Amino acid sequence: MFSNTRTLRIEWGDCDPAGIVFYPRYFAMFDTSTTYMMERAIGMPKFDYLKAYSFLGHPIVETRAIFRVPSRYGDEVTIETAVVACGRSSMKIEHRLAKAGVLAVEGFETRVFVARDPADPERIKSQPIPPGIAARFAQGAA
Repeated sequence: MFSNTRTLRIEWGDCDPAGIVFYPRYFAMFDTSTTYMMERAIGMPKFDYLKAYSFLGHPIVETRAIFRVPSRYGDEVTIETAVVACGRSSMKIEHRLAKAGVLAVEGFETRVFVARDPADPERIKSQPIPPGIAARFAQGAA
């Protein structure tokens, strides 16, 4: 399946008073990593692909993480983000954050592609993942 890897530095604002990453910050890092992966898979920035495919986004409906090794201010980490399963309107994503080659955090998400509900525009409704996007996820990273 499709994956993307990015490198980032742990910043002061990511850390708690003990100097380690405050756990909710990992979920923000993973959210950004998902956006980067989606943009690479689809071939356009998020704002553009949301408009091009007429959907509102791909919100998280389930998430969890396993914390193995703490990260601290100034650490350089890599996050590998991969689509590991793709359904009609949902996809499962895994994140592997490594520090100096050691797995530090694993993150797991289920996301659903959504659009406005035609019956009630105040609500959102799942919508099928466009076939071209689903095919790209299945191809894997080039």
